[in-house]
Amino acid sequence: MNYFKKHSPIISLLFLFLITNVILRLVLLFQTITQSSFSFSEIIKIFGFGLISDTLVFVIGSAFLWLYLLFLSNKKYDQPWGYFIFGGLVLLLLYVSFFNTILNEYGGSLPEIAISFIALKTLLFGLLLFLPKYRKPLRLILFSIAIFIFVLVIVQNAVSEFFFWNEFGVRYNFIAVDYLVYTNTVIGNIMESYPVIPLFTVVGLMTLAITYSIVKRSQPFLHRLPTFRDKILGFGIYALLLMLSLFAVPIIAQQENNTNVYVNELEANGMYKFYTAFRNNELAFDKFYKTISNDEAFALLQKQLAGIKDESTLRTVSSDSTELHKNVVLITVESLSEDFMTEYGNEKHLTPFLDTLAEKSLQFTNLYAVGNRTVRGLEAVTLCLPPSAAESVVKRADNKNKYSTGNVFKQKGYSVKYLYGGDAFFDNMGDFFGGNGYDIIDKNSFLPEEITFANIWGVCDEDMYQKAIKEMNREAQQNKPFFNHIMTVSNHRPFTYPEGKIDISGMAKSRDGGVKYTDYALAQFFKMAEKQSWFKNTVFVILADHCASSSGKTELPLEKYRIPAMVYAPGFITPKHVNTLMSQIDVMPTLFGLLHFDYNSKFYGQDVFDKNYHPRAFVATYQDLGLIKDNVLTVISPVKKVKQFQLIPQIKPRIKQEFQTHFEEKPMTALREDLVKETIAYYQSSAYLLKHKKLNQ
Repeated sequence: MNYFKKHSPIISLLFLFLITNVILRLVLLFQTITQSSFSFSEIIKIFGFGLISDTLVFVIGSAFLWLYLLFLSNKKYDQPWGYFIFGGLVLLLLYVSFFNTILNEYGGSLPEIAISFIALKTLLFGLLLFLPKYRKPLRLILFSIAIFIFVLVIVQNAVSEFFFWNEFGVRYNFIAVDYLVYTNTVIGNIMESYPVIPLFTVVGLMTLAITYSIVKRSQPFLHRLPTFRDKILGFGIYALLLMLSLFAVPIIAQQENNTNVYVNELEANGMYKFYTAFRNNELAFDKFYKTISNDEAFALLQKQLAGIKDESTLRTVSSDSTELHKNVVLITVESLSEDFMTEYGNEKHLTPFLDTLAEKSLQFTNLYAVGNRTVRGLEAVTLCLPPSAAESVVKRADNKNKYSTGNVFKQKGYSVKYLYGGDAFFDNMGDFFGGNGYDIIDKNSFLPEEITFANIWGVCDEDMYQKAIKEMNREAQQNKPFFNHIMTVSNHRPFTYPEGKIDISGMAKSRDGGVKYTDYALAQFFKMAEKQSWFKNTVFVILADHCASSSGKTELPLEKYRIPAMVYAPGFITPKHVNTLMSQIDVMPTLFGLLHFDYNSKFYGQDVFDKNYHPRAFVATYQDLGLIKDNVLTVISPVKKVKQFQLIPQIKPRIKQEFQTHFEEKPMTALREDLVKETIAYYQSSAYLLKHKKLNQ
């Protein structure tokens, strides 16, 4: 069988992959960051299990190469099959180009990518079909391009792993996955940190040289393509090897259990580590961040959370007044940056309703979102704990039965719902809220006649609010209080919405239009709500999930985390501005204080009106975890890095003091160790409690 002979490109690429990984392990073994010595048995384990793992991973990774080689054939160009295939490709190209397909549902660049790929495939097939004299040279060119791509992936991956190891001392982890999210930042960092042009030049020349060698070696394979029988037999053998590899790779990975972590990391295959990091979405805090002893961490935490003991945040929150079981509607507004509102300096009047509502509300004017994604905001108002390293709890496997705000409401006899205009499958929302006792109303719950407008993200906010009113009317008839958490979707790219509602067309697909329509829809919701019997007995909490943008000159630009937040309940809540520094995680505990709830709390969030509250706020990306306190921003990052910035207000004219959001973040050369330890204490203790399931119900 040609597929397994020495001139087969599969065999050549396998040897390249194995040799590259052996060289990579040798290089990493002797790097200065690899601060360890190894016994002979550990060396054998590193290279023995490493070789097995690499072989199995190659089998899995070569699936596309196998498909390409299996379809290399001269027979398919014979009449009439060649014309049938070409006609089918032309029809497929016309279909994806001019008709609405499932690709359009996903939006973005996917339709254009698919059209380009099919167009290229159609063109190349046509050339090979109608120009038989040039079939061999054309096939050689295409074959060389395919081999070049595979070689480039192997070589570039080895180079990337080298630099990743030099920075973090490990194979790929969630930081590498995160780099795919923050592509612009990462590319900029690489451009500034390494000699990119010489490096890429060397990689390119190496790839070309190796490609030339493999193509030359594979000439017999191209000149005598496998027969149909060989293809069936070869595919059958590969299918068996693939199933064996899929089964065996996780088992091999389980053998990475040495007490010396460098042995485990060197033994592992980087590509498989990337895959598992993508699946797990977590960073072990104690491995990647600066730590203190658990005793010290919880001792410091006890100074911040009155009433806690030992390694726990459990405490009793009590009030000296009678509990008020009012209905509560929490509205988290998609991407509502504070600078969209007039009070914060916006002159476009994008939020006329919210501007008016804010003056009638208890308005928190110094509140920071914990992160820059929706799941971070949902985590903050639901679990009331600092943001976790890497991925949000919402998207983790262990995201159920947590001690949540919904849990507190349920203990008080409330019905609890999460309402979302999109598909709750997105970002794992359904799994998270359903697993924490919420009933879920999402796009799939809508009847066709309840949807007047929808885009890729879901139904428009007006439709969502109409549905919410129906649900609340139904709940009010049950003679029990309700807590409904509504998540909006309209202020999100592509920023499309029903026409004729505001003075900016939805066809413009502009951020300003998205904001203005979101404000308009919220105004319609309150017009409807005011007519309902339950309105006077309801407290409305409105805040952003995060800002519209998080990029800035620093790792954590604070103006990109400041969000508007307000509590509105005419006749119950007295309108005023609260300029106390606070976090998104404090909103719901503060509401519980306003309702005089007595409850057992595991929250890190606190009632900001409590005499024991110490003003501070949390801000974070996937990697950088920050604490704002005493006009200092402390940031802890992977590889046990710590930075501090003095926050110097940058005053904007004609804006009141409480609505000033910009700071110069001046790096501090002498660190305030008390704030460093307090920052570590918050994040280390929450990571520890999550890991040991001590924040469950």
